[in-house]
Amino acid sequence: MSKNKLRRTISRWANPSDQEAHHLRQEYARAGTPGTTSISEAPDREPVSLRGALRTVTLRPRAGIPALEAELHDGTGVITVVWLGRRRIAGIEPGRAIEVHGRIGAYDGARVMYNPRYQLIP
Repeated sequence: MSKNKLRRTISRWANPSDQEAHHLRQEYARAGTPGTTSISEAPDREPVSLRGALRTVTLRPRAGIPALEAELHDGTGVITVVWLGRRRIAGIEPGRAIEVHGRIGAYDGARVMYNPRYQLIP
């Protein structure tokens, strides 16, 4: 094995975020139900179903209205999921696997899904 190839292999496994993304891609590509799409391939403004793990969950009011925001990550990309008018939702917590259904839009240059239907994945 050449030195350059060995370095690339070591650096790929040494980066924890790459390992996490690889694991998530394997997990959600394998466990995906028919009709689910990867975040990176999901089209905007069309109904989609996405699966992934919640990285962060934050209460962030928008225009004086409570809003629960979560980052959904599936190894291919990240999308912000927002439930307007909610301060807390049972089961919605960092690290939790979830499937969401809704339409993707944009807010301040980021992809966002507002008030999606969701299903917790055991």
